[in-house]
Amino acid sequence: MKALLVDLDDTLLDYTGGVEESWREACALAGPAGVDPDALAAAMARARRWLWSDSGRHQQERLDMQGAWRKIAERALADVGAPDARLGADIAEEFAARRWKRMRLFAGVEEALHQLRARGVALALVTNGDRRQQRRKVEEYGLARFFDAILIEGEFGAGKPDESVYRHVLGALDTRPADAWMVGDHLEWDVGAPQRLGLRGVWVDAAGEGVPDSEETRPDLVVRAFTEFVSASR
Repeated sequence: MKALLVDLDDTLLDYTGGVEESWREACALAGPAGVDPDALAAAMARARRWLWSDSGRHQQERLDMQGAWRKIAERALADVGAPDARLGADIAEEFAARRWKRMRLFAGVEEALHQLRARGVALALVTNGDRRQQRRKVEEYGLARFFDAILIEGEFGAGKPDESVYRHVLGALDTRPADAWMVGDHLEWDVGAPQRLGLRGVWVDAAGEGVPDSEETRPDLVVRAFTEFVSASR
């Protein structure tokens, strides 16, 4: 392994943890009077499932996460009979503040990245999403020092699984696909698409549920955490 492409959210950074708690707190603190916060939180969950369930909508909305959270809140408020655009924006702001407080790098990630650097592995961070949100994560968690290249969908203009993403990063690292691996939690974006270009793909299966029988993509390696992969690749 001469080069490693690394996903960010739910690979290096615990992004999903705390989501439910953050929405519930936002509903309790900024929700409308006379509306049960638990009922509003349930409506938020339905609105989130709706927003992210369509692949085209997902691709568009993830480029403006604050706007996406506002749309979720507005839809949920309408669902409980209390439509209010201003309040929707307030709830989205409360949610965002709580999410940022809860986000953390997974244990051992910094040490694992240090180890890869010491071994001379060229590293690229490859992440989809909002350029402001993703760049803030890179800066707040001091990740830029570890990576030779950083590609953020909202900055680059295309995201995984578009072939141009992987080809651009490999070019930046001056590395052939056969000499590179990619690791991440999304079977298609971080494993299937890179494999089709000749990279090896490592799936982070944090839940330990295994690759579904119906899934055509077969990772070269399955791990529970990024740090496990780094240890195994010594």
